[in-house]
Amino acid sequence: MALSPDLLKDLLPDPYILVLGGAGLLIALVAWLPLALRRLPLSLPIVCIGLGAGFFALPQVGLAPLPVQHPEVAERLTELVVIIALMGAGLKIDRVVGWRRWGITWRLLAVTMPLSIAAIAILGVWAGLPLAAAILLAASLAPTDPVLAADVQVGPPREGQEDEVRFGLTSEAGLNDGLAFPFVNLGIALSLAAASGKPWLVDWLSYDVAWKLLAGCLAGWLIGRLFGWLTFKVPGNSLAKTGDGLIAIACTLVAYGATEAIHGYGFLAVFIAALTLRHAHRRHEFQREMHDITEQLERIVMMVVLLLFGGALVSGLLAPLTWTDVALALAVLLLVRPLAGLAGMIGMKASWSERLTLAFFGIRGVGSFYYLAYGLNHAPMAGAERLWAIVGLIVLLSVLLHGLTVTPVMRGLDRRQGRDPDAEDDEASEEPEADSDRAAAKPA
Repeated sequence: MALSPDLLKDLLPDPYILVLGGAGLLIALVAWLPLALRRLPLSLPIVCIGLGAGFFALPQVGLAPLPVQHPEVAERLTELVVIIALMGAGLKIDRVVGWRRWGITWRLLAVTMPLSIAAIAILGVWAGLPLAAAILLAASLAPTDPVLAADVQVGPPREGQEDEVRFGLTSEAGLNDGLAFPFVNLGIALSLAAASGKPWLVDWLSYDVAWKLLAGCLAGWLIGRLFGWLTFKVPGNSLAKTGDGLIAIACTLVAYGATEAIHGYGFLAVFIAALTLRHAHRRHEFQREMHDITEQLERIVMMVVLLLFGGALVSGLLAPLTWTDVALALAVLLLVRPLAGLAGMIGMKASWSERLTLAFFGIRGVGSFYYLAYGLNHAPMAGAERLWAIVGLIVLLSVLLHGLTVTPVMRGLDRRQGRDPDAEDDEASEEPEADSDRAAAKPA
């Protein structure tokens, strides 16, 4: 007997209930998947993209999460993920800032990133893109992503997991997201100048380069100092006594909002604020609390973005691609970053395995989505669908290439440096049981 439409409607769950259930499942996956994938040649982003593609491919969904159709949502959502990731990256770093101690960082920023931007811009022009669009594409793809690079970054605060490779990739990802912004604004300036004919060079150098970089650095340092004092040094009522790691999220939002309000680079300010807060009291246990809540929130929002990215892939995001675009994407991943990375390490005292790892793992991800969305939302550029397709393909290939190789490569690097990753994994998996045994042994 066929069910009437009204009865069938009553039997179907409310969409709100489905959203709640889906959110609960998402949070459960956020907590469980990193542990399940610890020893597998897979990464959390690969699984998230696959889940998103499978969900949005269902005919019942009927939604195409294409960034071209939702430009404002694409910009704001990716912006949120990046600033949270930058705070987490800054809180992880144990190493005190210094010219020699951060030598690998300065090399990657001063040599590798400019070479990458120049090379990608040339490839973009070769592929037929206008100069402004090619520069925007280059600025979007040059930075190492702070969101998807968790597997090659340093460990939590005070755990000592800070070899030169992990430190270099973490510090690079933290700073180059802010330093890529002048080149994003260069692409915007060229596009607007082409439409209006107004001069742009002086404004770009004085405002987009000098002022915004200075404001980002200064505001980040001041806000980090303020939160460091409030968190660890206020007599009798420091925020650390609350035990609530959400203080890190508060610092993130204040640093970003205040810096953007004075027209500085908020990404740069957030990372500098995180470093300053981290070193306000380097050995305090509350540093771990702030890092943990930041990492958990980052993973939740990251999974949402990657689920939507998977949905965009099955909704036609890559449809505008040409074979020239595919060649460009492969060149960016397999030639530009590795060669620019190696160029930045000329004369550096490091083994070839460390150099190759640093050069290879220039992961592209959510930051590239943000920069492209920002640029397209602030300047008229023809061929937005093609730009999104190119960036989408490069991010997809980066997630697959780096996600499938990161576990064996980093484990091999650990063994060559005298660490036993298998023993560390066994110890991590036994910690909950040991903690419960200790708790049970305590007298009532």
